[in-house]
Amino acid sequence: MDLVYRPRRLRRTETLRRMVRETVVRPQDFIYPLFAAPGKGVRQEVAAMPGVFRLSPELLVKEAESALKLRVPAVLLFGLPRQKDDTGSEAASPKGTVQQAVRLLKKNLPELMVITDVCLCAYTSHGHCGLLHGGRVDNDATLEALAQVAVSHAEAGADLVAPSDMMDGRVGALREALDERGFEMVAILSYAVKYASAFYGPFREAADSAPAFGDRRSYQMDPANAREAVREAALDVEEGADILMVKPAGPYLDIIAQLAGEFDLPIAAYQVSGEYSMLKAAAAQGWLDETAAMLESLLAIKRAGADLILTYFAKEAAALLKG
Repeated sequence: MDLVYRPRRLRRTETLRRMVRETVVRPQDFIYPLFAAPGKGVRQEVAAMPGVFRLSPELLVKEAESALKLRVPAVLLFGLPRQKDDTGSEAASPKGTVQQAVRLLKKNLPELMVITDVCLCAYTSHGHCGLLHGGRVDNDATLEALAQVAVSHAEAGADLVAPSDMMDGRVGALREALDERGFEMVAILSYAVKYASAFYGPFREAADSAPAFGDRRSYQMDPANAREAVREAALDVEEGADILMVKPAGPYLDIIAQLAGEFDLPIAAYQVSGEYSMLKAAAAQGWLDETAAMLESLLAIKRAGADLILTYFAKEAAALLKG
């Protein structure tokens, strides 16, 4: 048989495959999520997320430093409060765990990019992402509270703030509050497209953030909707977002690709706790090769169009990749 083109010619050796590879994942693409816990000397492994720990600020700095040495340039901080209340008041406290961690990180690792999650779910006694009024989340009242949280993070030294609450108008509210306080150079990495996903379960154990009643489907997106994702992202662009994020990543590769084709801003994607835990659990059973599956999943996210990948595998993957 006379074949004009044989695709296997360029797959023959690893050198050839590497030369024509279309997508490359680098350590510089990663953002490493970390959980800041109150106190000192705290290192609590999250049962549902093997290898992930709640860390007090001084130990969190050491963990971030080890990631930075592997060329991971940024961390995303989630905080656990000393106590919760109906309004999540500790989220904006200058003495809060995230604020303490940010100050220590910027003091000890000034070259590290520090991103902070801006939400109330881990701080409220009811576990919802906003303030309640009549048993429902009050969108506009929540915006002011979120703005206060973002400003407190910026005052502590955060380089970027990342609102994950999915309230309407929150990017504009944060941008206005930051600019009014002189933080016009603090960027906003918006959870522009955050779906009401079943893949968040292990995270809610890590952050102790499960809602005490109901669910979050009135503010997080319906997994059935794709066109709505573009509308959500467009609103955040208009309000001043600097980076757009899709969450989760793996089950929503089509959405990542859609946003990458539609917008000129950098696109981030969050490989969430459930994605991480599934791979860890399957590998522990010997059902798949953890390293190969981890790298393939990250490659798929990058190939779909993500410029940045938030992943709990950041250190493991970076140790295997060349930047």
